[in-house]
Amino acid sequence: MSSPDFTTIHHVALIASDYPRTKHFYVDILRLPILRENYRAERQDYKLDLRLANGAELEIFGVKNPPQRPSFPEASGLRHLAFKTNDIEAAVAYLEKHGVSCEPIRTDDFTGEKMTFFFDPDGLPLELHE
Repeated sequence: MSSPDFTTIHHVALIASDYPRTKHFYVDILRLPILRENYRAERQDYKLDLRLANGAELEIFGVKNPPQRPSFPEASGLRHLAFKTNDIEAAVAYLEKHGVSCEPIRTDDFTGEKMTFFFDPDGLPLELHE
């Protein structure tokens, strides 16, 4: 029996504390295309599926009163989501023009590639990596 293929991420799921604000951030500012958006009456929540360039998806759930969890990069669990960009300076300028603060651009000690961090509306750390 051969080993299974775990080389590609199918999707990443996030729970938003403020669905309209989070939808605006990921759709209007980050410009991720909507694949599906559904209100699930039985759960009283929204499920928004966004397309990423590599065929993976970002799922956003709009849930009433979700419990808080640590959201800083060194907390146990998910550390951050990283988006690849071809021009980090232009990406940072775009984000800052739209009111999204970014940390100073720095160079990854191991790869020598440029990177920076910013945060989504719930404080989830997001990385840009060139």
